Amino acid sequence: MTVIDRVGVIVVPLVEAAGLDLYDLDLANGVLQVLVDCPGGADMGAVARVARVISRALDEHDPIDGNYALEVSTPGLERPLRTPDHFGRAIGSNVKIKTKPGTDGERRVEGTIAAADDTSVTVQDVHDERHTVRFDDIERARTTFEWGGQPKKTGKKASS
Repeated sequence: MTVIDRVGVIVVPLVEAAGLDLYDLDLANGVLQVLVDCPGGADMGAVARVARVISRALDEHDPIDGNYALEVSTPGLERPLRTPDHFGRAIGSNVKIKTKPGTDGERRVEGTIAAADDTSVTVQDVHDERHTVRFDDIERARTTFEWGGQPKKTGKKASS
């Protein structure tokens, strides 16, 4: 059983008991990142409460050797995509994908997720071309969010 598997056994029931969904678990560079979500989005109070519960349980069970920092948060607007489930949930969302070096085709793919299955994701770019990328070829991927600017007001300023 991997470290993440051991942590998941502890964390998943706690997150579910709090009425949240576990979006992702990752341990990298001494940081254990626990991403939680729920339909309509998780409020910060719920995230803070589950973070305290998770912290106490991890201290009690000690599933990770050595020191680490615990980070509990929501995936945010620009969320990481690492599993087939992540890609499936993001169908219709804008994404940026970077493939591993040596992968055939474009190294960077941007567009809207048109489809996803257990082995690959299909992205439709701005030129209406479709790119299918195998999950094994993805170095990293995330959804993207484009902020809409406010139209500038026209007219003259009042003089003072």
